[in-house]
Amino acid sequence: MTGILEPVRSRLIETLAGRSDEVPRWVLGLEDGEDAGFFEAGSAPWVVHGGMPTLVAGVRALLLQALHPGALAGVRDFSRYREDPLGRLAGTIQWIHTVTFGSTGQAIASTQMVKAMHKRVTGTFVDGHGVTRPYSANDPELAAWVHIAFTDAFLTAHERWGSPIPGGADGYVSQWASAGELMGVAEPPRSAAELRAQIGAYTDDGELRGGPEVEEIVQFIRHPPLRRMLRPSYRVVFRAAVASLEPRHRAMLGLRTTPLDRVFPVDRAAATVLAGAGVLLGPQTQAELAARRRLARLAAD
Repeated sequence: MTGILEPVRSRLIETLAGRSDEVPRWVLGLEDGEDAGFFEAGSAPWVVHGGMPTLVAGVRALLLQALHPGALAGVRDFSRYREDPLGRLAGTIQWIHTVTFGSTGQAIASTQMVKAMHKRVTGTFVDGHGVTRPYSANDPELAAWVHIAFTDAFLTAHERWGSPIPGGADGYVSQWASAGELMGVAEPPRSAAELRAQIGAYTDDGELRGGPEVEEIVQFIRHPPLRRMLRPSYRVVFRAAVASLEPRHRAMLGLRTTPLDRVFPVDRAAATVLAGAGVLLGPQTQAELAARRRLARLAAD
């Protein structure tokens, strides 16, 4: 890596992993374990979660998840997203990559740790129909919404900016349903059509809503405390995430496409930014490389 690009690379790694001076211990730990895990090497989750479109997908997932007032209440009341947004991001990435690339035991342990942290996330919220209801982050209903919003975001971003998915969209949704079940989702979608139908049902039934609290979160997602050198690229990533949302969801979020999107087509701009990120980070994540070392060890035994 040239001297010019190294500072940008370091800041990008720091943003995604929480630090740039060394590979996190949990990543190196993915070399351990005694089985292949929930997903085979080269499977749909490996391809989708190991690709650069995840940078757009993560932003899109946060925006879509915020439309459920129960999920939003948990973030607003308990998350330290303002004080430590990058720490929260790094924790989310750790869970995704551990479930995707780790052994079965590692994936289960990581999920149990997340669910244990969620036990304290309880309170009340006003739903889309104006009714005050209790919530818990481990409620199957909230877990289901978070799962489908995540799945839709990562699938949509990869279809738009990524490589072909093994087994297609249905292959990804069906396989990633295992992660939903780990988190307590009773009936995660098994096909792309079922996924989109479930999101449509939440929307059509009035379970989602916008408003001032949503707009507050949106403004933070639009302008997170990133290093100055990363901000121009992030603006493109944010625009791409917004453009990939359904128009009715954009309207709930108080967002819209802009004339700038016609002058500088967002798909092309995002493709350029993601290609640049790929050059900086390499074709494979550190988590995938560690997993491949585990699989090589197991094959040699």
